[in-house]
Amino acid sequence: MIAWPDTRILKLFDIEVPILLAPMAGAAGSALAIAVGRAGGLSSLPCAMLSHDQIREEVALIRAGTHAPLNLNFFAHQSPEANPDADKTWKDLLEPYYQELGAEFDSPTPTSNRSPFDETSCALVEELQPQVVSFHFGLPSPAFVARVKAAGAKVISSATTVEEAVWLEQHGCDAIIAMGYEAGGHRGMFLSDELYTQVGTMALVPQITDAVSVPVIAAGGIADSRGIAAAFMLGASAVQLGTAYLFSTEARVSKLHQAALASAKDSHTALTNIFTGRPARGIVNRIMRELGPISAHAPAFPTAGGALIPLRGKAEPLGNDGFMNLWAGQAVGIKHSLPAEELTRQLAIQALERLAGLGH
Repeated sequence: MIAWPDTRILKLFDIEVPILLAPMAGAAGSALAIAVGRAGGLSSLPCAMLSHDQIREEVALIRAGTHAPLNLNFFAHQSPEANPDADKTWKDLLEPYYQELGAEFDSPTPTSNRSPFDETSCALVEELQPQVVSFHFGLPSPAFVARVKAAGAKVISSATTVEEAVWLEQHGCDAIIAMGYEAGGHRGMFLSDELYTQVGTMALVPQITDAVSVPVIAAGGIADSRGIAAAFMLGASAVQLGTAYLFSTEARVSKLHQAALASAKDSHTALTNIFTGRPARGIVNRIMRELGPISAHAPAFPTAGGALIPLRGKAEPLGNDGFMNLWAGQAVGIKHSLPAEELTRQLAIQALERLAGLGH
């Protein structure tokens, strides 16, 4: 029987295959979590854009659909101070688009929000008792981390540098996600804002595994069995996949996003702060080309997206994706057409075969 060369994550999370569903806010819900869980991977639910009642409803659906362990994901950022001047400067830059699309420029700017982990979030974790709680942008306070662990959950978070990985281990993480530069969605960076020094997955994973004693989960640019096998060869104990699952029927992806994913190639993504105020990787579209992709005028995370909401409301019904975030990683050119459960099983089997062929 072929076995995984490193079973620490399997034992830590009590899962069958070392594949984690990336908690993609907006795209990954209960259906995708159930499918990956049924295949033996780690189900994940992104919580930063959901109300607590919505989280409860999604968790109930997931637990009704699979007995697999569950990861609840939260953002650990600090809410920014109000900055009306920055907000005005940003909206003024967008005024020509308001005029073009016929959006009401003088109306109050909608709120674009990602909720940080707080007292009520912690109480919800204690109520729901997930097996894993993952964080993005570092960790919440030590007191919150201690309470999450006391509730029975393993704690993991994303590191984009070795320094961040060491910090996460020192502050209580049971495993660390090594998030390479290739990954789609928001960068997990929290000790530095120097985007130009971010590291690719192949260079990052072995350096993090050398620097920490906890198991490492590779993320970024991994979309098939070759990438999974390579991650294990680099020292990872598991992989986290996001973009690969966006092609599945269970993903909550709009038709415009689906169309962009279908035609995107490896060179069609870029890091941008236009949509939220933090760097995130997505498929290049009009607003990214014309105002960025990185703009010094984008307000602090997560407020930048508010002024784009009226533009999206006018453009998207017309089939115009020029003002929406189209999150995707650099492996977007590796496309799948399988349901998520079947894809997870197939990737696991093929990766094991590859590793066995390498003598592992």
